Amino acid sequence: MEEVNKMNPAGIRKLLKELLIESLSLEDIQPDEIADDEILFGEGLGLDSLDAVEIVVLLQRNFGLEVKDMKQGKEIFYSIETLARYVFENTGIPNTAS
Repeated sequence: MEEVNKMNPAGIRKLLKELLIESLSLEDIQPDEIADDEILFGEGLGLDSLDAVEIVVLLQRNFGLEVKDMKQGKEIFYSIETLARYVFENTGIPNTAS
């Protein structure tokens, strides 16, 4: 796997999709079937509060990031795009390419 801090934004979004599918056992979904702006919870991808806990663990294990504020977490976990933005802003990855 490419070192995270050398990936471009599209690579981070793809990695996040792959990690979500693996971590949440979404076996019937392929990464390219998840739109970057698709809502992850509720009527979107259908994730629930237990999945949110798994995403917190995913961010800690793969990016060294912590989400302590649940209000902030709700905004961060809205879509792949918002997750990627959080990773970019908090790991020093430049958010200049798509």
